[in-house]
Amino acid sequence: MMTRPQTLDELFRQKVEHSPERTAYRTFDRAAGSWRTLRWSEMGAQVARLRAALRHEGLEPGERVALMLGNGPDWIAFDQAILALGLVTVPLYVDDRPDNVAHILRETEARLVLVQDGVQWRRLGDALWGLPALRRIISLTQVDLQDSRVRSLDEWCAQAPAEEGFTPVSSPERLATIVYTSGTTGSPKGVMLTHANILSNARAAASLVDIGPTDRFLSFLPLSHMLEHTAGYVLPMLCDAEVAFNRAIQQLGEDLQSQHPTVLISVPRIYEQVASRIRAALAHKGRLQRWLFQAAVDVGWLAFERAQKRAPWHPALLLHPILQRLVGRPILQRLGGHLRLAICGGAPLPPDVARLFIGIGLPLLQGYGLTETSPVISVNRPDDNLPASVGRPLPGVDVRLGEQDELLVRSPGNTQGYWLNHAATHALFTPDGWLRTGDQARIDAQGRIFITGRIKDILVLTSGEKVPPADMEMALLGDPLFEQAMVLGEARPHLVLLAVLNPEESEPLIRAAGLDPSTPEALHDRRVEKAVLARANRATYAFPRHAKLRRAILLHEPWTVENGTLTPTLKLKRPVIQSQNAEKIDALYAAHN
Repeated sequence: MMTRPQTLDELFRQKVEHSPERTAYRTFDRAAGSWRTLRWSEMGAQVARLRAALRHEGLEPGERVALMLGNGPDWIAFDQAILALGLVTVPLYVDDRPDNVAHILRETEARLVLVQDGVQWRRLGDALWGLPALRRIISLTQVDLQDSRVRSLDEWCAQAPAEEGFTPVSSPERLATIVYTSGTTGSPKGVMLTHANILSNARAAASLVDIGPTDRFLSFLPLSHMLEHTAGYVLPMLCDAEVAFNRAIQQLGEDLQSQHPTVLISVPRIYEQVASRIRAALAHKGRLQRWLFQAAVDVGWLAFERAQKRAPWHPALLLHPILQRLVGRPILQRLGGHLRLAICGGAPLPPDVARLFIGIGLPLLQGYGLTETSPVISVNRPDDNLPASVGRPLPGVDVRLGEQDELLVRSPGNTQGYWLNHAATHALFTPDGWLRTGDQARIDAQGRIFITGRIKDILVLTSGEKVPPADMEMALLGDPLFEQAMVLGEARPHLVLLAVLNPEESEPLIRAAGLDPSTPEALHDRRVEKAVLARANRATYAFPRHAKLRRAILLHEPWTVENGTLTPTLKLKRPVIQSQNAEKIDALYAAHN
């Protein structure tokens, strides 16, 4: 009988020992042009090889090793080798900016960093010089760089003697990882999480959903993101499920259809994009097809509400089987055809998107959490799913409301604090030890949590009126015209919208103003701005009168990680965007005074 694993590397070793021939991972072999499987025994051999190489470097327990790799078995293998030696993993986003990477490596005094290839290393450029603690750079592929610290993976491993006997030095309370927050309002902070933090969170989640050896996850969120780390890496390992690694986000649709996952974990943006494509395709269909689709969603939602015991039987439910066959099933086939559980977290899920997917038959569960809580705090259950909420707390997680209705959390998953940042750590906790989420909430009689706003993300107009920008932006993104949106107005008399438009949706709007959509000047025309504002204010009509958008700045270039306006987790870097457009913003307010 297996003992209950106390550390993440012990969990891995149990899989290798007790299920050596079972498939652990599926990954695309680009050289062969086909998918291949890796068994647990193969993963175990790879981890042993990497452990030997890390030991040969002479690293001491507690020292930090950084991973800047894309999702795949290599990420898992390196992480497991690091953990077994009592080292600490510092995950980096592969598309993060060089200055952010340098900041993290400098602050953690990482001794070694693993990168994908020489191209990635060259992209980091001069930012990584002047890091005295960094003594080794390992690339998965052969590199030709004039830097004595750089080794290819094969060269590095070949220099180390084979491992003879191994005694793990990890422990439940030992630091497992330092995960840097996205840095939406300044420099990112390093969240310290132990083996016990992450394992406790995965176990609590596993107790709520029926996942087993017949399940397959499709991993596409970065493993540097704690939602994917816990729910897409540790959870399937705990539940004996397989994981297939998405080749690239651009190939997500193809990989869904070829790998047939049963479990999908995502942030809302992915569901929003799929929903937007569905609606765009419908716009070119006939009236009957559009009616059938809407009927399928409406009747499917009614069937869902009845299954949740929140609605009575209705004659329209007689149409449910045929509508699912005609509409729901073909759409779900494009998502692989085998999905039985879809989990959404990381940001609020727009209600219309939740209604669409649930209506066509996708069991979609919204959850909530923070990097600082390993990360899941609450989630809806399949038999108790209220999409407007983020569900009830996980077993073992306690919540309460503090000042300004701030949600406070006490959990075995709570972080030890921020790396080398005592002031931020002190501010994170109440005097009696509860973690401050920074989110405002209400809790109903059944214990369900409803996130109602952010403590700090509130705009206060000069009139004293308060506006929740994130909620307005979520409403705006429900209109396919808007690809990206940001609402401004702090200490100003009224609200201004910054927006990146969907080219297909904006083209007829620009032509209606008598302009050529191909000319850059079209987005600066006042007639186009007024048409966009009309759409924007219709999308946000439910907000108070003082939340009306008075002016808009329409941008050509989207906000991306590469241009420094999005964090690696695709959140808006508000100060950066505002700074880049400061002159335009000031000019609009000056003109309106």
